Amino acid sequence: MKERLLAGAAAALLSLTALTPTAAAARMVPVTVNGSLLPSASYLSGGVTAVSLRALLETAGWTVTWDSQAGQAAARCGDASLTARPGETVLTVNGQDRATTAPVFLREGRTYVPVRSLCQALGWEVCWDGALGGAAVTTGIQVNGAAAEGPAWTEEDLYWLSRVISAESRGESFQGQLAVGSVVMNRVASDEFPDTIREVVFDCKDGVQFEPVSNGTIYDEPSPLSVTAAKQILSGGESVVGDCLYFYAPALSQGKWINANRTYYTTIGCHRFYL
Repeated sequence: MKERLLAGAAAALLSLTALTPTAAAARMVPVTVNGSLLPSASYLSGGVTAVSLRALLETAGWTVTWDSQAGQAAARCGDASLTARPGETVLTVNGQDRATTAPVFLREGRTYVPVRSLCQALGWEVCWDGALGGAAVTTGIQVNGAAAEGPAWTEEDLYWLSRVISAESRGESFQGQLAVGSVVMNRVASDEFPDTIREVVFDCKDGVQFEPVSNGTIYDEPSPLSVTAAKQILSGGESVVGDCLYFYAPALSQGKWINANRTYYTTIGCHRFYL
C-alpha cells in the first residue's frame, strides 16, 4: 500500500513538472515585438523560447482569457480564434490544430507557448536577434481588429531596403537596424532626396550616400533580421530615430561634414544619427 501511494505521488509530481521548465533547464531571455521589449518574462529551454501567450497576443490587439471549464487559454481577434491547453503540444487556430515544438505550460499563472510555433501558426515573422540575445517578433498589421489585406509596399521596396539595412548594420541590434532603415525611409519622405527606396540607396547627387553601394555589399543577401526590420518599417512601424536623415559610424568615418552641418540626435550601437 505504501509503495502504491509513493508511486502515485511520484506520477503526480512528474505530471506537474511537465507543465513548466525547471529552473536549471530554463533561463530568462528578452523578446521584442515590433521592436519593443515585451515586459513579461520569456524563457529559453532546450533551444525553444517560450513566451507568455497573453503578453504577446495583446500587443497585436487580441483579447486573451482563461477558460476554466475547458482548462485552457482562449484568444480572439476579429474572426480569428486561438486556444492553448497546458500540457499539450498543439495550438488550435481557427479550429485547426497546429503542432508546437514543445508543450504549452503554466508558470506563475501565465500560459506559455513556443514563440516560433505561435508565430508560424499566425503567419508572423520571428527570428533570433544575436545582439539582443533573444527573439524578435514582427506581427501582422491590425486594422479594426482584422489583419490588413496586403502590404502597401512592393517586393522591390523590400529587396533594396533589406539589403541596405543588412549591408550598413549587419551585426547591430534589431533597434540599430530599424534606425538605419528609418533614415532611408525619412529620405524617401523628404523633399531633399529622391522619392523611392531604390533611388535613395543609389543617390549620387552629392557623392555616393551609402558605402555599400561603393564596395558592392549592397548586392549581398540580407540577413533574416534585416528582412524582418525592413518589413516592420515598410508596414508603418514608427521611426526609432525621429526625422533623422543622416548617420555614420565613428569607427569608420570622421563624419566631418555631418558634424559641421547637421544636428546630432542620438547614438545606437556603432552609429551616430543626425537630423
